[in-house]
Amino acid sequence: MKTTWTLDSSQSDVLIKMRHSIIAYMGGTTNKFDGFVNIEDNEIEDASVEFSLDINNKNDSFQQVDTYLQLQDLFDVNEHPIISFKSTSFQKINNNINFFKGDLTIKDVTKVVELDAEFIGVNSYNGRKKVAFEIKGDIKRQDFGLDYNSYNHNGGLALGKDIKLIANLEFSI
Repeated sequence: MKTTWTLDSSQSDVLIKMRHSIIAYMGGTTNKFDGFVNIEDNEIEDASVEFSLDINNKNDSFQQVDTYLQLQDLFDVNEHPIISFKSTSFQKINNNINFFKGDLTIKDVTKVVELDAEFIGVNSYNGRKKVAFEIKGDIKRQDFGLDYNSYNHNGGLALGKDIKLIANLEFSI
């Protein structure tokens, strides 16, 4: 039996950072997340995960103008506002550590990536079952055409070739 868990946007967030620079923290209460997890027979190793994030958000009262400019400069958010991921395989290492392989799309470029997924657990809240993951990955900027040209406040330190993506995703049934 397949169970579909729907992404709870208000309980999810994403941090995007490079060495010497936090590009953006996006909380789900003000950013649009979509996604789901399909789990076969309650076995997490059979899970398939999809999520997308609309990064074109200028209205976050906690997001500084500088952060938005960095995000705009790196991702060209007006032209390509959606970052999405669709898993193609899921490997369970132990109770908490898992690897997703899948298609990541940034700026209309899709590449296969591997992401670490820590299964945080299942619980119930207000009569609804919840499942939570922390998904992490290092993404090579050049693979997705993510060139960084704007002014920055990194004191002249070299920015990394990789972007670190950390997503805390909570799903409900």
